Amino acid sequence: MAKAPARQKDVVDLLVEQHKEIKELFTRVANARGMQKRALFDNLVRLLAVHETAEEEVVHPMARREIANGDRVVNARLREEGRAKRDLAELYDLGVDHVDFDKKLAALSESVIEHADREEKEEFPQLRRRISADQLRKMAGAVRTAQAAAPTRPHPMIGESAMANLLAGPPLAMIDRIQDAVRGWRESGRRR
Repeated sequence: MAKAPARQKDVVDLLVEQHKEIKELFTRVANARGMQKRALFDNLVRLLAVHETAEEEVVHPMARREIANGDRVVNARLREEGRAKRDLAELYDLGVDHVDFDKKLAALSESVIEHADREEKEEFPQLRRRISADQLRKMAGAVRTAQAAAPTRPHPMIGESAMANLLAGPPLAMIDRIQDAVRGWRESGRRR
């Protein structure tokens, strides 16, 4: 008997999977120490930055147009994302060795998880009901593309709009990736 082909991931599948990865990274960062904590936190920062940028560029504009009460739902999510970007940038600047890091990380984790839960309850089910499966699969591709070109750190000063991300995101992404490479090179030299 031939096995039925697996359903191709759509945008909701992709984002929910990333939400799970983000939640897991928060736990791993909280339990880690030293260089491992720094490396895990860097991974968390990168994932949150590219995830939120892609949502702001691809998902929220579609939700605003297509779901019931789209403006209200999306505006609430954008406010949450703005706060999270500011808190994440502050945490990034503090560094993992700062005395307040763990307390601030726990607060950020709680707010980000609440935000993800609200997206999964208020926004994503409506996207699935109101947008065709084919369009949702295409949106997953657009999210992957946006994430590939997104900044790897939060830049709260650019705002949470799709237009701001499209205009400022690519130059910031290039700068972030250069800084990431230099940091990685420096860190690798310290471990020798």
